[in-house]
This record gives sequence, structure tokens and C-alpha cells, in this order.
Amino acid sequence: AVDLKKDALQDLVDSLPTPSIAVEGDIAEEATVDRYMKMATDKFGKVDLYHLNAGIFGSFVPLPELTTDEFDRVMNVNLRGQFLGLRAAFRQYRAQGAGGAIAVTASIASLTGSADLLAYQTSKHGVIGLIHGAAMYGGPLGIRVNGVAPGIVPTELFADSASSVGGKNDMARRAATTPLRRPGRPEEIASVVSFLLSEESSY
Repeated sequence: AVDLKKDALQDLVDSLPTPSIAVEGDIAEEATVDRYMKMATDKFGKVDLYHLNAGIFGSFVPLPELTTDEFDRVMNVNLRGQFLGLRAAFRQYRAQGAGGAIAVTASIASLTGSADLLAYQTSKHGVIGLIHGAAMYGGPLGIRVNGVAPGIVPTELFADSASSVGGKNDMARRAATTPLRRPGRPEEIASVVSFLLSEESSY
């Protein structure tokens, strides 16, 4: 498990029922990706299943106020980080001489548009391109690449302020317009990822 938040990351790893390691670092940096892959192979011998899930929203400022620094920051984590992770996985599978399965978290924002979160939407549209290309390249090599595009799931990624546009309460309000009339839960997304990484989804 890889994240910038060291304490929360360690708490997560400590709570898992299987042998796990925590790697503190920025997934948008090549050095971090190289380090977490080495630590994984040093401890477990190889890598079989791989979930690229890291992402940030940025802010909800309107387009005219969006800064290039913020745009670049979101693109670095959400798109560059996913590219680096995919590349590292393909390199590792090649070194192992075996295939594997990769799940990449896209978003409902990969498939549509809205008046806010421009950098986030742009990055997630790019993630769909990565998934398509990696799936086509990986298939003949025995590497399955699938994407998950969750709808509205108000996790800690959203602004904590209940009163702010884009905050958790706002996300719950927006989700009331979906067919199920409610937001999704993280475990509902996790079950789909588990399926895609399993042999149950071999085709």
C-alpha cells in the first residue's frame, strides 16, 4: 500500500489480515514507483495483482480561476502516477516471465463532463486512454487490464466541509439524482475491483 499519509497508511496496513507493507511516497514520482515495486518484490518475491487507485480532486474553483499549478498537480497524481504504475507493472511482469491482472480506478468523470473539477475530469478522461491502450498491449501477453469507473462515492477525497460545494453533503445531494437515489459505498467499489483481479474475471 502506497500513500503520502504515513500514519493513516500504517494504520491501514496494520488492519489487514494478510502480510502487507506500507510505502510512504508520492506515486507521481518515478523514484517512489521504483521503490515500492522493489519493496514488494523483495518481500513477496513477485507481483501478481495490482490496483492503481490513487487520486486527488483538486479544488472546485471555476475554470477562469483554475491555476496551472493546480492543474499540473492533479494531472501528475491522477494521470502521470497511473502511467508510471502501469509501466512498472508491465516491466515487472516481463521480468517475471508471467502475466497478471491490473485494475485501474477511473471515474464517472472519465465518461462525462460538469461545470466544475475540470482538472480532475481531464485527468480521468486520460486514464481511460491508458486503460484502453494497456489492455490492448497486455492481452496477448497474458496481462489483463481493466478499469473501474465509480459513480458518486463520498470518501475522504471529497472536501470535508459539509457546507462547501463538492463537500460530502453536496455529493450525497447530487447522488439523489442517480437511479438508486443514493451515493455508493467504498466496499461496493472494492468488491468490483476484487472481482476484476480474480480468476472469476479471466475473460
